[in-house]
Amino acid sequence: MRTNPFKDAFLFLLEPKWSTAVFWVLLVAGATVAVVAWRRDPAQRTLQHLWTFATRVLIGAMWWQQSLWKPPPTYTTNADGTGGLRYWMEEMVKHSAFSAQATFVKDVVLSHFHFFAPQVYFTEVAIALSLILGAFTRVGATLGFLMAVNLSLGLYRAPYEWPWTYVFLVVVNGTFAVFRAGRSLGVDALLAHRPFREAHGLKARLVALAT
Repeated sequence: MRTNPFKDAFLFLLEPKWSTAVFWVLLVAGATVAVVAWRRDPAQRTLQHLWTFATRVLIGAMWWQQSLWKPPPTYTTNADGTGGLRYWMEEMVKHSAFSAQATFVKDVVLSHFHFFAPQVYFTEVAIALSLILGAFTRVGATLGFLMAVNLSLGLYRAPYEWPWTYVFLVVVNGTFAVFRAGRSLGVDALLAHRPFREAHGLKARLVALAT
C-alpha cells in the first residue's frame, strides 16, 4: 500500500532484492556518464541539459519499476501465478478504445502469451537502460513512445484509469526521441563528441541516427 512518495521512494531504493542492486548500478553508471560528459564538454553545463538529464533518468526509473511486476518465467510476482502481465492484457481486451486492438490482443497475443510476454518484459528493460544511461536514446524513447501509445489505447475505457496519464507518457517519451535526450549528459553526448562526431561510414550514420 502506498504511503507518500518520499517514503515509498526511500523504501524502493532499499528493498532487499537483486533488482535493487541492479538499479543502483544503473543509477551510479548514469551519474558517472553525466559527470564525464559535464567535464569533457563545456556545452553540457547548462540548466537545460541538467533538467533533461534528470527527467530522462526519472522516466527511465519508471520503466524499470514497471518491469519488476512482470518478470519471467511467470511474468507476475504473485505466488499463485495470477495477475501480472496476463491480467493487464486481459484488461486491454475489455477496455481497448478500438475493437481491432482488443481482438488482436485476445486472439493473437494472449493465445501466444509466452511468445509475446518476453518481448514486453525485455522491451521495458531496454527502455529503462536506454533512458537511465542516455544510450541510443532515440531508439529507447521511440520504443517507450510506442509502448505508451499501446497502453493509452488499450486501457482508454478502463474506469479506474485516467486516460491523460498515458497521453503524458506518450508526450514525454516522444519528446525524448525528438530532442535527443541522451545528448544531455548521457552516453549519446559522449558519442556525439569528438572523435566520434568526425567518424564516417554506415556505422557512424547509424549511431548518429540512434543517438
